[in-house]
Amino acid sequence: MALAKISGENRRIKSILFLICCALAGIFPHLMAPSKNLFPSITLAVLLGGYGLRVVLRDRRDNYQLQNEYLIKEEKFVETLPKVDVLVAARDEENVIERLVSRLLSIEYPEEKISLWIIDDGSQDRTPDLLKKLRTSFSRINVLSRPLMSGGGKSGALNSVLNKTDGEWLFILDADAQLQSNVLLRAIALALHGGWSAVQLRKSVVNCELNQIASYQAMEMAMDAVIQRGRLASGGVSELRGNGQLINRKVLECCGGFNEQTITDDLDLSFRFLLTRSPIVIMWDPPIQEEAVESLSALFRQRKRWAEGGLQRFFDYWPLLISNRLSKFKKIDLSCFFLLQYVLPVVSLIDLIVSIILFETPLYWPLSIVAFGISSLAFWKGCSQNSEGPRLPSPNFINILGATIYLAHWFIVIPFIVVKMSLFRKTLIWEKTDHIGS
Repeated sequence: MALAKISGENRRIKSILFLICCALAGIFPHLMAPSKNLFPSITLAVLLGGYGLRVVLRDRRDNYQLQNEYLIKEEKFVETLPKVDVLVAARDEENVIERLVSRLLSIEYPEEKISLWIIDDGSQDRTPDLLKKLRTSFSRINVLSRPLMSGGGKSGALNSVLNKTDGEWLFILDADAQLQSNVLLRAIALALHGGWSAVQLRKSVVNCELNQIASYQAMEMAMDAVIQRGRLASGGVSELRGNGQLINRKVLECCGGFNEQTITDDLDLSFRFLLTRSPIVIMWDPPIQEEAVESLSALFRQRKRWAEGGLQRFFDYWPLLISNRLSKFKKIDLSCFFLLQYVLPVVSLIDLIVSIILFETPLYWPLSIVAFGISSLAFWKGCSQNSEGPRLPSPNFINILGATIYLAHWFIVIPFIVVKMSLFRKTLIWEKTDHIGS
C-alpha cells in the first residue's frame, strides 16, 4: 500500500466498528461475576500504567539537545548550512500577520540560504492588504495567494508552494508563532548532527497568565513534550505538532507531500514519517511560542478537530501500522497510546452509561485513575524543568490537580467525535484556530 495513495476511504464504517468494539468492551465486565468484574480494568491498569510510568521516567533534561551550543557560531558550520524554506499558511490573520513578518525577518540564518513564504489561503479580512503592504516594505517576504475554498486545507496551502521552493529543509510555522532568533540554527544543528528527518520544537504558551484555561494548556504542552521524549527514549514513536516543525524535503517527497485528505496535517505526516522509518525528535529548548485559546468554547472547537484528525490517521493507516514496517516495540508503543488516548474515553463513557442503567458501580475506574495519575506525574516533571521560553506554571499541588481535572475534557471530546464520525460523513474543512494577537 503506497503512502501517497491513502485517501481516507471508509472512515465512517471504520468509526462505527470502533464504536461497536468500545461498546462491547464497556459492557463486557458488567456481564462477569462480581468477584471478577474488575479484572479487565485492573489488568489494563497494570500494563498500561507500567508503560506510562516507563515513558515519563525515561525523559531526561539533556535528551535530544545539541551538546555543543557553540557549534552554531563556528564559521565552518555556517558555511555548510543547507538551504531552508520557511513556510506559513495563513487565513484571516490580520491580528498577528505584522508581528509574524517581524519574527520571520529576525531569524538568524544566512540570507542567501533562507527563503520566507506566507501562503494567504483565501483570507476574507485585512490579511491580503496587510501582506501586500508588508511585501512592498520587505522584499525578502514572498507571498502566494490562494482563492477562497481552494481545497486541501492547510496541507493544500503548503503543497501549493512546494514547486516554487527548493530548500533542502522546510520550517513550518503557524501565523501566531513567536520564536527566538537563533532557533532555526539550533534546530538545523540538532537535525544534522543527530541524523533526524524532522525536528519538532516544544510548544509553549505565550499568554499562559491570561486565565486558568490558558495556564492549563501551557502545562499540557509541557506534559506532551515529556511524554513524547520519553516514548522516543524508550524506542517508541514521537510526533509532529504542526507549529515549529523542521522537516527534510526529500523525506516529505518520499511520503507523497502533505496529505490533503486530512484535517490535521501534522498528525498524518507523523505516521508517514514513521512508516518510511524517518525519525522525528522533540527539541525542548528553545520552544516555539503560540497563543492558547482563551475560552472553553474555543478549546472544544480546537480539540474536536485534533481528536478527529488523530482518529482519522489510525483508521487510514492501520494496515501499515500492523505490518513489518514497524518494529515490535513501536507497535506496542502505538497500541498503548491508542488505548489510553482514544479507547479509554469511549469505553469509560459506555461503562458509566451501563452502570447508571443497571444501578451498578462503574468498573473501569482503576484504569482511569492510573491514566490520570501518570498524567499528573508528567505535568509535574514538565513544569519542573527549565524553559527558555515563557515561564511554565508552578508544579504545585493545586496547579497539578487543576490541570489533571482539566484533562477530563478529552473524556467528552473523544466520545463525541467518535459518535459524530459514525453518524455523519465528513466534509474536509480547515477550521483554523482564531488568533487574537496576545
